[in-house]
Amino acid sequence: MQELHKEMEELIRLMGFESEQVSVHIDEPHRKITLFIDDDAVRGERTPHVLSAFHHLVNQILRKRGGEHHIIDLNYYRRERERLITELTRTAARKAAISKEAVELPPMNAYERRIVHMEIATHPELRTESEGLGKDRRVIIKCL
Repeated sequence: MQELHKEMEELIRLMGFESEQVSVHIDEPHRKITLFIDDDAVRGERTPHVLSAFHHLVNQILRKRGGEHHIIDLNYYRRERERLITELTRTAARKAAISKEAVELPPMNAYERRIVHMEIATHPELRTESEGLGKDRRVIIKCL
């Protein structure tokens, strides 16, 4: 784990961030790596793109070492996004259950759609379907 921590710090340094701007937290049992970078380059609208790049690079490094896939978070962006998607899903589930009509969620990536499917799986009276292609793929919540 210490080796992975050093590799993450080195990767971030090579990307041009100063070490005093960076913090790395590794949760090995849950295979999660949380990066904290205090820099305007990773804030706001850029965060999802930077996170996606980090996620890809880190998992390529891990794969090359023979390690397992890890979930990467950047400045708690992923954690907050998961919370928002879960909240949206619960609201849509209530609406579908009350109205008995299908509720269509906005387009999401595969990871986010999985969160929706897992949340709805706890509601036996509801089911989910994914529709659309590529970036337009979305989840529809339906009553049984």
